[in-house]
Amino acid sequence: MKGFIFDLDGVIVDTAKYHYLAWKNLADHLGIDFTSEDNEKFKGVSRKRCLELLLEMGNLEVSDEQFNAWLEEKNEDYLKYIGGMDASEILPEVPRVLNYLREKDVPMALGSASKNAVRILEKVGLTEYFETVVDGTQVVKAKPDPEVFLIAASRLGLSPEACVVVEDAQAGIAAANSAGMYSLGIGETEVLSEADTVFRDFTEMQASFLDEVLQLERKPHK
Repeated sequence: MKGFIFDLDGVIVDTAKYHYLAWKNLADHLGIDFTSEDNEKFKGVSRKRCLELLLEMGNLEVSDEQFNAWLEEKNEDYLKYIGGMDASEILPEVPRVLNYLREKDVPMALGSASKNAVRILEKVGLTEYFETVVDGTQVVKAKPDPEVFLIAASRLGLSPEACVVVEDAQAGIAAANSAGMYSLGIGETEVLSEADTVFRDFTEMQASFLDEVLQLERKPHK
């Protein structure tokens, strides 16, 4: 049996835009130039590490108290954005793929750096598809460390080699690969070149491909 482990941001829903807006607001407050290109480095990375990167960009050193206050400020800003989310925010064709895998009795988990993953799934109505959710509140090591995916595999009762990870970030693909899992990238091939397979989005992911992956006995050598 194989299982699927999905990232959340940029895979199931596009909350990356809300993360960007929240980080941009904080960066503007701190006088740091922060672009959408800079935001690419934040994808799949923990909130704490993102703030460290932002402060490095601005050559700022702050106390732990101020650091934590800015973390909370960013998160509160982000929560205001996601508070209005609904099923319309689910990315195209994601429900089709989830339904197909469920019909095949494929166990599914969510593995995300987000500390708000459960809330987001509830807002968009997709909680029922996942047997377990491993998020930023439950892991110590951020991607590209494979901890989040290894915990998810364990909860599904599967070996890492039996898992397919669906990711949109380089750090997530690296984490899947280091765990020995099949890495399925969603995005640009140039960015996710280390993935075993890359689709622009779920509209390109056909049932025949899913069947092929489910039948693989081992991860292919690149």
